[in-house]
Amino acid sequence: MTAVTNEELRAARKREVALGYRIFGALGWGDLGDGHISARDPERTDCFWLLRGDVAFRDARVDDLVLLGPDGRIVEGGGGTNRPAFFIHWPILAARPELVSVAHTHTSFGTPFSAEARLLEPITQEACVFFEDHALFDDEEVQVQGLDCGVRIAAALGANRAAVMRNHGLLTVGASVREAVAWFVMMERVAEAHVKARAARPISADAARYAKSDLATEAQADRVFHFLVRHHLGPSAEAECAGAADTIRAVGG
Repeated sequence: MTAVTNEELRAARKREVALGYRIFGALGWGDLGDGHISARDPERTDCFWLLRGDVAFRDARVDDLVLLGPDGRIVEGGGGTNRPAFFIHWPILAARPELVSVAHTHTSFGTPFSAEARLLEPITQEACVFFEDHALFDDEEVQVQGLDCGVRIAAALGANRAAVMRNHGLLTVGASVREAVAWFVMMERVAEAHVKARAARPISADAARYAKSDLATEAQADRVFHFLVRHHLGPSAEAECAGAADTIRAVGG
């Protein structure tokens, strides 16, 4: 396996965070600054990177990222940040050392679906990714103002790849930024299906597990993320994405 320095891995993760925000922006999300994508720092593992608060998602670049420490203060980078992002992301990353990234924003279908305070059902192909692998955070604290709420979110999430946060929206996690972003985009599509297909007939548990075994993989997340970059951000971003992926793949994370 090729030797990759922490500096190279950090740069690759930061590139993917910036691309993830731009994907969200291209999909029309975060127009009120209501969302965040994180990447754990490979060296200072109790710190994570995310976009500073005054940058539009569609304009996100690596230089616009800030590093938050375990006390919520900015360790590196300039400008302000989204305080609820720290309250949500830090407890999850602290509880799940295998994770690199958390993704959350308010969307046209995920947020209204979350108001129903229920889990997703396997009613579409993409829904099978989350079968027996997501949780409901059934809590009325939608205005997250402290770490205690984030700790409750992390506890509700458990070992799952995603959560429906009641009256708030969707949240996904991943062992890479690519995974967290890909699962989020897919989860939003699943929420859309639930909102539109009010009398949908779920497939069986066995069929859902069979589909999940093929869909809920690192390779599938990579494919989805790269397609989103190619489709929404163009050739130059695609080249940037490929370079980051090569670096991260070299160290398996």
